[in-house]
Amino acid sequence: MKYFSTRGGEEHLSSAEAIIQGLSSNGGLFVPEEIPTVDPAFVKGLVPLSYEERAVAVLRRFLTDYTEEEIRGCVTRAYGLDKFDTERRAPTRIFDDGSVLELWHGPTSAFKDMALQLLPQLLKTALEKTGEKATVLILVATSGDTGKAALEGFRDVDQTKIMVFYPEGGVSRIQGLQMLTQEGSNVNVTAVRGNFDDAQSGVKRIFGDVAFGEELAAAGVKLSSANSINWGRLVPQIVYYFSAYADLLGAERIAYGDEVNFCVPTGNFGDILAGYYAKCMGLPIGRLICASNRNNVLTEFLHTGTYNRNRAFYKTITPSMDILISSNLERLLYHMSNDAQQVAKWMKELAKTGTYTIDKKLLQKIQQTFWADWADDEATKATIKEAYSFHHYIPDTHTAVAWQVAERYQRETGDQREMVVVSTASPYKFNGSVLSALGVPVDSQDEFALLDRLQELNDDKIPRGLASLREKTVRHRDVCAPDEMKKFVAAFAKQ
Repeated sequence: MKYFSTRGGEEHLSSAEAIIQGLSSNGGLFVPEEIPTVDPAFVKGLVPLSYEERAVAVLRRFLTDYTEEEIRGCVTRAYGLDKFDTERRAPTRIFDDGSVLELWHGPTSAFKDMALQLLPQLLKTALEKTGEKATVLILVATSGDTGKAALEGFRDVDQTKIMVFYPEGGVSRIQGLQMLTQEGSNVNVTAVRGNFDDAQSGVKRIFGDVAFGEELAAAGVKLSSANSINWGRLVPQIVYYFSAYADLLGAERIAYGDEVNFCVPTGNFGDILAGYYAKCMGLPIGRLICASNRNNVLTEFLHTGTYNRNRAFYKTITPSMDILISSNLERLLYHMSNDAQQVAKWMKELAKTGTYTIDKKLLQKIQQTFWADWADDEATKATIKEAYSFHHYIPDTHTAVAWQVAERYQRETGDQREMVVVSTASPYKFNGSVLSALGVPVDSQDEFALLDRLQELNDDKIPRGLASLREKTVRHRDVCAPDEMKKFVAAFAKQ
């Protein structure tokens, strides 16, 4: 299977080549030339399998230039070795009125581990397969969770370096400590004076700077990405939709063929897009419900067809969704329109004016699969309190946004198909906001006192990676303006 750009062009790469390159030369995102399909026997056959075995079964449909042995090795190194705190990796918690897919049992306590433990292994294997000799420098813009997960995944991986940019003051204290204390001989963490979109736009400009790329190549360095613009980051996320469905089958919560709805808290649109790929492959998914916070640019787009990032930017208690430019929406537009030239035009309009509008017919096609709404901080806190009161379950703030939107979807549409709320982070990563929602005073307590206090209420223990932060030393202190990012990359690349 070959991969090409959402904006057209002549590039047709193998999956290994696309994973190494990250972003196409014309600025588009790589997509598969076709989406493979599966039959009922495939889905039913996943029920007795481990998460690793399910991952191999799904990934080999897309990564056709990797051998099954190579995929199996990558998966074992990603999800094994005692990295996850649960044998099931991504367990589905079933309640009377719905289910929660927990994606935060990895080393950094966020859903990004599901992809970013695997991407480095896929990349390392791709470098070996293609004979690439350059050092690959991974550039990452993060709104909080991607950064730590990428740093942990790429730490000390041969032939790679990783540099993470995050918005100064725009991540939770725990998220910040996770990144700033990161160990490894090949890692760098730099704060950007601005918001996530400033960091993400800066990274995209660096990728688009041909002269800079040539300068780095002359020094034996090649740029790539660990953000979900990289296909190797997105394809592992498809697996957990199949895994959740298999869990529900195994628990006899559903029968095969019953459609399941998924409500996903999302800012960059990658997590929910993985569900779209699973649906296109033949997994019985009904609606994909896009849950946003006050930075509700995706909600507006899915309601009106107009994408407009020219709006106020809000810092919320769900910082991983404090995003106004949702990169992966470009992939959906390509698949829904099948018109690379039009996609390129929309992206050019977005870069130039900050907005674009799709036609009504395309919007209606998208709305057949996607539904969207948003929740503000107060509604989010109320949902955390309600989940604890009714289920003795504590969701993190992002999960609570999805929980709230899922309930609203069911009330407004009357759709009572099985609902799976996709849970993207441990509540311990946002302990201050979670405790506040539960009515616990948080003023004057440090992050670790808050971790201990939340542990008193929560059935789940403090994750190992967060507990160990108490003894770690801050190692990264660099700060730059958005227009200085290239200079900082050049300095790190040549170290």
